[in-house]
Amino acid sequence: MAKPTTIKIRLNSTAGTGYFYVTKKNARTMTDKMVVRKYDPVVRKHVEFREGKIK
Repeated sequence: MAKPTTIKIRLNSTAGTGYFYVTKKNARTMTDKMVVRKYDPVVRKHVEFREGKIK
């Protein structure tokens, strides 16, 4: 069987709060690490979220 094109990733907050989002990304088209500005409700600001592995 073929590998799936989308993989689940965890977006960790760079503010150091421990807050994270879980999302999917296309591993074939986006080969580098994903970085997105999203809302962190712990610090109540928009901060950068970086891709990490789901444990």
